[in-house]
Amino acid sequence: MTELAAVLWDMDGTLVDSEPYWIECEQRLVEEHGGTWSDDQAKDLIGSDLFVSAEVLRAAGVDMEPVDLVNRLMDGVIERVQAELPWRPGARELLAECKAAGIRCALVTMSWRRFAQAILIACPDGSFELTITGDEVAHGKPHPEPYEAAARGLGVDVRACVAIEDSRTGVASALAAGCATLGIPHVVQLDPAQNLTIRDTLVGVTVDDLRALVV
Repeated sequence: MTELAAVLWDMDGTLVDSEPYWIECEQRLVEEHGGTWSDDQAKDLIGSDLFVSAEVLRAAGVDMEPVDLVNRLMDGVIERVQAELPWRPGARELLAECKAAGIRCALVTMSWRRFAQAILIACPDGSFELTITGDEVAHGKPHPEPYEAAARGLGVDVRACVAIEDSRTGVASALAAGCATLGIPHVVQLDPAQNLTIRDTLVGVTVDDLRALVV
């Protein structure tokens, strides 16, 4: 069995329950510009690069430049996170166990750095050795670059890493990079795939469970 080198965590919907905040802010922004926004449209964007989301929102009627649109969304989500940060069940406990066991962790998110910082300050010091954000990669999820960049930044073999994801887009990115992947579906369901283990929740998941995923 290959030794577990690192755990690579997605953020929105995996570590924290921020997806409903993104959906709410998307809905409000589209409505402000006289458009309509469906649940299916919102679900299709979960886990996507924010510039991809911006182009879809512009097509739905939001008349803003992409960077301005993304920053407007982030402002709304940051405001909600600062008022209440809902953690996903079992996430804090598993993160703490990883730290206690000396398992290296990185955060791999398509959110931009300034939003990720709002989450990181709520995490115990030293939880993450490295953070890869959507504004720091050339290709966002589902491209493998974010997870490849995390493994490279840690100096480890990506095939010896476990990625934890909640979205189809994120799972596709992690699997394409070569990570063993633990899928915790939240807003959208995940389809079975090779090298993907699906659990309903992180509650009860241990470091030993993560080690067993790396073969």
